[in-house]
Amino acid sequence: MKISIGNDHAGPDYKKAIVEYLESKGHEILNHGTNTFDSVDYPDFGHPVAIDVESGKAELGIVICGSGNGIAMTANKHQGIRAALCWTKEISALARQHNNANVVSIPARFTSIQQAVEIVETFLTTNFEGGRHATRVDKISC
Repeated sequence: MKISIGNDHAGPDYKKAIVEYLESKGHEILNHGTNTFDSVDYPDFGHPVAIDVESGKAELGIVICGSGNGIAMTANKHQGIRAALCWTKEISALARQHNNANVVSIPARFTSIQQAVEIVETFLTTNFEGGRHATRVDKISC
């Protein structure tokens, strides 16, 4: 699977661990994140991930910032994106099952790196249930 990832200065360590995990599973990574802790603006990294997913260049996206909110809001400005802020693997599963989320947003300041990897693993291995949820998801876009 081709996966796009982007992060701001709160997430270089998280991105590194997630990318190592994904590559160990054979996934191809499109990396838009920073590798330093120098202050940067999360939209500069959230928009490219959203564009990759929206255009089909990547199947799913991962975005990381301090709270997970700003970068999720950025990604969700794109019409074809359903970015879900997930701080547990259970929320990650529901985001895929019920909301057909195609981007997972990780709050680096509120999860451990191990939790973040588990959230991503769950996100990638959980399928959309469709059915009654499809009707609801179809109503999300403006």
